[in-house]
Amino acid sequence: MTVRESTFFGFANPVDPRPEELQAWAYHPDAVPLDAMPPDWDLLISGDVLAPVLFELAMDRQCPARRFAQHCMYIYAADGVRQNATGQRKRRLKKFVERADEVGDEPMQIWAHNCRVLMSRPEIFDYTDWIEGGLVRQPRRLGLYNRR
Repeated sequence: MTVRESTFFGFANPVDPRPEELQAWAYHPDAVPLDAMPPDWDLLISGDVLAPVLFELAMDRQCPARRFAQHCMYIYAADGVRQNATGQRKRRLKKFVERADEVGDEPMQIWAHNCRVLMSRPEIFDYTDWIEGGLVRQPRRLGLYNRR
């Protein structure tokens, strides 16, 4: 999938945006600022339907909403390592991690590393880091023996 900049015309339903709407917004995020979005919008959109678009946006160094997309990918990953996560989600997450490792820049390689650590040690999950954006605001590689 190639991410292309396109004109943003708004969301038909911001709670359930279409992939092309999210992609267009990411290149014009000032058109509808994040604080104007529904509460917990990041949690609402970080699912399987939009994950491919969010991943491509997170990989795009030129995307104005890249940090937001990276944040959503941390949420997606945290959800993907839960015991009751679907096999499809786990496989897709593994493919995203492999691709970020192969062709991603440092922030996405850190994301991939952190995902692998969480996959091997789900008990190190920290809500502030993974869901509230801590690992995007303060990027760092988690260690296998870290508590946080």
